[in-house]
Amino acid sequence: MVLAWGVALPLGVLIARFFKVTPQQDWPHELDNKFWWHAHRSLQYAGVGLMSLGVGLAWGQGAGQSLAAQMHGVLGWTLLTLGWLQVVGGLLRGTKGGPVDSKGEPVTLISAMRGDHYDMTPYRKRFEWLHKTIGYCALLFSVATINLGLYLADAPRWMWSGMWLWWIIWLGACMLWQKQGRCVDTYQAIWGPGLEHPGNQKEVV
Repeated sequence: MVLAWGVALPLGVLIARFFKVTPQQDWPHELDNKFWWHAHRSLQYAGVGLMSLGVGLAWGQGAGQSLAAQMHGVLGWTLLTLGWLQVVGGLLRGTKGGPVDSKGEPVTLISAMRGDHYDMTPYRKRFEWLHKTIGYCALLFSVATINLGLYLADAPRWMWSGMWLWWIIWLGACMLWQKQGRCVDTYQAIWGPGLEHPGNQKEVV
């Protein structure tokens, strides 16, 4: 559980927010760097898989336990639900579209460019809002759940220290990279900031 919610999932969020354009990338001349996508997807799938394995190992162990253990169980089931909602939601994010096809070849027909993401349809905007909101709320829940779990397991001090050091580093990196302007919108990371693209004519989610 600590590997899932303490390491893999928050690292995946960090990469998705700040590495859609990598430091060496010549953006906006070089577009659609898929490093963030593969890393984010791999880390989130790994995190949800580890979390599900952890639930399987803990199944039935909380009966008759303390109030703190019962609270940990409720928070854990909440995180399990939110994690799988993210997986299912990601699969239902809609069509992509755009001026190039999956092989990088130019698309000449306007009708072929249409897609939920490229057009930033209401469906896509709802997906992005829900995906980001659920993701960040789940991270907040995970901090409380991990701390409660460490307390219940009477975890050694190095585990507490290690987790809190990691969270401080994570928050520090977020604040630094946000200040540096490293948070590039997915749409602009893929297609650039030009107003000829319909999504750039709409408010960023």
